[in-house]
Amino acid sequence: MDTIEETGISLLEHPQAQALLADAEVTADQVQGCRRRLGRFLERYVPLFYRKEQGHNARIVVEGLLSGLERKTAEPIAREHGVPRKPIQFFVGSGQWDDEAVRAELRRHVVETLGDPPGVLVFDPSAFPKKGTHSCGVERAWCGRLGKVENCQVGLFLAYATARGQGPLDRRLYLPKDWAADRVRRAECHVPAGVKFQERWRMALDMLDRHGAAVPHRAVAADDEFGRVAAFRAGLRQRQEAYVLDVPCNTQVRDLQGRRPPRRAGKKGRRRQVPFRRADAWATAQPASRWQEFTVSDGQKGPLRVQAVLTAVRTRQDGRLGPQEWLIVIRHLESDGSEPDVSYHLAWAPQEASLEEWVQAHARRHQIEQMLAHGKGEAGLGHYEVRSYVGWHHHMTLSLLALWFLNLERVVVGKKNTGGDGTANAGDLGAAVAASGPDRPTDCAGGQRRAPTQRTNQDLPLARAHGPLPAASSPQRLGMKRLQ
Repeated sequence: MDTIEETGISLLEHPQAQALLADAEVTADQVQGCRRRLGRFLERYVPLFYRKEQGHNARIVVEGLLSGLERKTAEPIAREHGVPRKPIQFFVGSGQWDDEAVRAELRRHVVETLGDPPGVLVFDPSAFPKKGTHSCGVERAWCGRLGKVENCQVGLFLAYATARGQGPLDRRLYLPKDWAADRVRRAECHVPAGVKFQERWRMALDMLDRHGAAVPHRAVAADDEFGRVAAFRAGLRQRQEAYVLDVPCNTQVRDLQGRRPPRRAGKKGRRRQVPFRRADAWATAQPASRWQEFTVSDGQKGPLRVQAVLTAVRTRQDGRLGPQEWLIVIRHLESDGSEPDVSYHLAWAPQEASLEEWVQAHARRHQIEQMLAHGKGEAGLGHYEVRSYVGWHHHMTLSLLALWFLNLERVVVGKKNTGGDGTANAGDLGAAVAASGPDRPTDCAGGQRRAPTQRTNQDLPLARAHGPLPAASSPQRLGMKRLQ
């Protein structure tokens, strides 16, 4: 066993290690309580499935996704529950049940639990590596999990992040242009006739139009795949949606607060404009006095210290000059004193917002990245063997249900965790879920739908409109309209 040379004691005997081990414990009562809470959780959703056997299979699949199985696909889930494999495969792959109704209830549940006007809507594309070329929408694409270009399906996820936590709202499979135009492959994968090719930023705007009004939020956040698209930012401004979007460090910006160059000697007329420069070059030139320090929590490592600076800018893309936006540069300070990670963002809001509000909104995006990373390992988000368009969406709906349940469990047992982010370990929480077998479904038979069961979060208000930004209260609060 490894030892610490100065003391001769084992690493596990060290007081800090003992404290971590104690913090990681999940008691039997907590696990049994998890099982009971899962039963109550599913009572809200099972009535939305048309038939009794569909509700029964939904329980089996969600419990399997939450179990300790190494591979959470239909066959091991069926084997774990002692049921035939084919009905489970059919239910997920091509069952005729309305996953939109299930997702609509999921969104209501998320908003009831987390709804908060300062919340952030986050778009996050995620790649799922696939062997072969027959799965719907598969193409060569960059996979962050593998760190290389590989055959992947890419899904676009919409999620919600607030100070209370985070939850999934929607998912959609990206269909590349060549797939959308290929009638043979569309027929083989049962792609609905109404599904056409859309760039992912257009998919995001469509999802925002469908769901944004029902979710109280202050801003939209996304990575640089979306931030670098001027048309996406324009679409958000047209919808009066505040945003803070990542952009590459080489984004060309004109500092509207910068000093203009003097006129050339002997020249008259309009003064020269501030020249364009790269965002990273602008940030490097800023004096230490301009940087402000904040403490944020990004959902991964707990409280983090960051330094940030902003200025009003205009961008240039495809030879066109864009409208006024904010350039925000954030240094993520490392506790060991190493070189900070620096990120670059373009932001806009129809109302005034402080630099601290922008920084906090950006941190919410990392909550969603962490949530989806957990979902791939803990809720079987990437564990599927379906090839059809319908099957992919069915699986993702069931996985998002399992992921949302895990998020709720972290609220219950978040103090007993294995990491620094206040999250309970899903392997511990889900270990007993499948062990005692599936509960008998309580939904109705004969294809009749029963009204959803009574919700359990009525104490949390459901706001249906965007929350207003606070009134200006300090010199650091800058409004978009002041510089126009």
